[in-house]
Amino acid sequence: MQTDAISAIVEQWKRERPDLDATPMLVVGRLFRLVEALDQQLRPPFRAAGLGSGDFDVLAALRRSGEPYALSAGELSRTVLVTTGAITKRVDRLASRGLVTRSVAETDSRGRHIALTAEGVELTDELIAVHLDNQRRLLSGLGADERTRLAHLLEQFASTLPPEAE
Repeated sequence: MQTDAISAIVEQWKRERPDLDATPMLVVGRLFRLVEALDQQLRPPFRAAGLGSGDFDVLAALRRSGEPYALSAGELSRTVLVTTGAITKRVDRLASRGLVTRSVAETDSRGRHIALTAEGVELTDELIAVHLDNQRRLLSGLGADERTRLAHLLEQFASTLPPEAE
């Protein structure tokens, strides 16, 4: 296996600061590089559909919630893991395109329900198929057992991190 840039960086730190253990960079540094590379590979279909960063996350959260494909702003915020302010901006963009609607919650007039329109369901269904095909393509260099092991290791690693601040 060829040495990657992260290995080279760790070797440089080993030479310059032998008193420090730079090996955590072999995991964390690679994860950061992978996130960036994956984002660049996965974003084009969303961009081609005219969706901004994070817009598909909102559409997908609504679609996978099941019929009637509607959630409150708070539920959407918790599902997509962003602030309600960020949700508002995304919903504004999606509503202006006719992909979602807002309605007053029946139980609380201050609350809003966000729901997919028929056009939103159709676009989301098209894009999720493309998105999953892209993910499969990007993982094709790993065998099924390796993907399973990697998924387990990432889940295990994520469980060791402190919870996100709200």
